[in-house]
Amino acid sequence: MSRPLAVAENSPSAAATSTYALLILSLINLVNYLDRYIVTVALPYIQRDFQLDNTQAGLLGSFFMVVFMLASPISGFLGDRVPRRYLVAAGVLLWSLATGASGLATSFFALMVARACVGIGEAGYGAVAPSIISDLYPREQRTRVLSFFYIAIPVGAAAGYGLGGWLSEAYSWHVAFFAGGVPGLILGAMAFFMHEPERGAMDGPEAQKKLPFLVGLKGLARNDAFWWTTGGYTLMTFAIGGLAFWLPSFLVNERGLTADRAGFLSGAVTAVAGLSGTMMGGWLGDKMDRRTPGGGLRMSGVGLLLAAPLMFLSVQMNALAPMFTVIFLAQFLIFLNSGPINAAIVNAVPPAFRAFAMGLNVLFIHMLGDALSPTAIGKVADMRSLGFAIELNALPVLLGGLALLMAGKAFRNVNA
Repeated sequence: MSRPLAVAENSPSAAATSTYALLILSLINLVNYLDRYIVTVALPYIQRDFQLDNTQAGLLGSFFMVVFMLASPISGFLGDRVPRRYLVAAGVLLWSLATGASGLATSFFALMVARACVGIGEAGYGAVAPSIISDLYPREQRTRVLSFFYIAIPVGAAAGYGLGGWLSEAYSWHVAFFAGGVPGLILGAMAFFMHEPERGAMDGPEAQKKLPFLVGLKGLARNDAFWWTTGGYTLMTFAIGGLAFWLPSFLVNERGLTADRAGFLSGAVTAVAGLSGTMMGGWLGDKMDRRTPGGGLRMSGVGLLLAAPLMFLSVQMNALAPMFTVIFLAQFLIFLNSGPINAAIVNAVPPAFRAFAMGLNVLFIHMLGDALSPTAIGKVADMRSLGFAIELNALPVLLGGLALLMAGKAFRNVNA
């Protein structure tokens, strides 16, 4: 056992500082997704006020993702070289101010600019946080710990759906953005006092050595486990990002729900499925990885293969109870992979290159994923119907499952 691991396990003060950092990062991640999902449930009101068709409305989500993904590798590069807590704090403060500014927008162009600033701020956080967590906890605990961190996705999505729907219905979509910006200002200030672990602290003395950027880039280019994982993650992100963006509008426009009810039901199902799926995935992922390298990735691949037909089936149903039951099962299977996928990425690359690898992963999963899918689904919806566009969305989930099975196989050769 390496000395850093022994210190982390035996020192109460080290455990406390690690827990504080994990808690702050997880709460920030929750606020991150709360902000993203407020805009999805407020979208019908934004479309009405600015008189947007579905393709234009989809651009609002795609433009945010384009800025976010382009800024992420830059943040990752900086995250391997400067104190990461400063990047986290600055990013959170920037995106929270920009979220509040979104509520002040009086034109579609002004709203697009505000959302671009949100994307820059979120990039400063998203590429760096997993690398901090990987330096706070040993390898055999990372899937569970990262699963706790990624629980914030369904909880934040549920909060965004519920808060955005309620405030948009009761007051206005402007008020929803004002409320969404407040928590991040508090958490951004708290992040300045977060513990900054040494890079590679939980991977032994050899892992703490600095790695020249070009050497790391060359090694990453040959890393099959990283690229298959990123490929599967990208396909899943395309499908899930597009579905999350358009699900409230589908419920309002094709199932006749009000925005607040659509937001509440979508949020409740996402929260329960996400919490249970993410926690189960963390526990099973660690267990499968102990049996064989890449076991957690293969479990994630099977989950996506099972989820794909359920996603297709869900929009065939008119009755709400059966529809949301099938949506719950699909989301549970999808959220199994939150911990295993991200643990695989940080475990597959050297510690001194993790922040950049995460940033590059963020670039690809959004560039080819949910930066495209809101606009693509909106375009198909304009040509045919929103229900048909969501049906097609099951195909990338199926392909993503196959890619993750390949990633699990390739992971056996990492550090062999």
